[in-house]
Amino acid sequence: MDESLPIMLRQLRLPAFTDHHQRAAQQATEKAWDYAHYLGYLCEQEIARRYESRVHTWSREAKLPAGKSFATLDMSALPAPVQKKVIALREDTQWAKQNENVLLIGPSGVGKSHLAAALTLNLIEQGVRARWMSATALVQHLQQAKKSLELMGAMTRLDKYRVLVIDDIGYVRKSDSETQVLFEFIAHRYESGSLIVTSNQPFSQWDQVFPDALMTVAAIDRIIHHATILEINGQSYRKKNRKQKQDDETEKSEPEA
Repeated sequence: MDESLPIMLRQLRLPAFTDHHQRAAQQATEKAWDYAHYLGYLCEQEIARRYESRVHTWSREAKLPAGKSFATLDMSALPAPVQKKVIALREDTQWAKQNENVLLIGPSGVGKSHLAAALTLNLIEQGVRARWMSATALVQHLQQAKKSLELMGAMTRLDKYRVLVIDDIGYVRKSDSETQVLFEFIAHRYESGSLIVTSNQPFSQWDQVFPDALMTVAAIDRIIHHATILEINGQSYRKKNRKQKQDDETEKSEPEA
């Protein structure tokens, strides 16, 4: 039985059991564990292994921008009302399971994409499958699918992601046919999956994204229904960093009194 145990554990796809059962058996003997304690320990190791594997796999397929997480986000730089909403979204992920959306609106450089990525990684860690796409990449993907008469299939394949990030939707200013597929995708996801959308334009300027007023209103209506809206105003982080560097260099160059 001892010789066949590793083989059976591999067949059952229990790699953590395979790696830890001998050491656990030794600990059980030394510490007088009962059978339930021994089995429970191995189950804990297996659950931890599967969690780490899932987070790694889903994070890789999500294609998130590197280094963008809550650990690297300066929450204190966000307005207090936005901080409160972000904390609620981070601590309770039910919104993603109820097909609700998150919109991040504000000028370039205020941290919208960083915050969207941080929320997405947090969702993955909480067992919610997600995918990041720039608006331009999404439109190109859907447009190519439409040309191949595979638009519905392409949108359906993206349904495996409970949450899909559309980053920089304001930069989609191309042909009517391309913005049409973006609208079709938004309509397809309506109340069937969640979106995290970032935009450097307020809703009043979304007529630059969609080809006509009716489509603009319809798209906004579908996105904001069941949505949390985060309006982030302030100076660009990049401008702040440049100014800080300039101030530091100036301070270093000034002669001591």
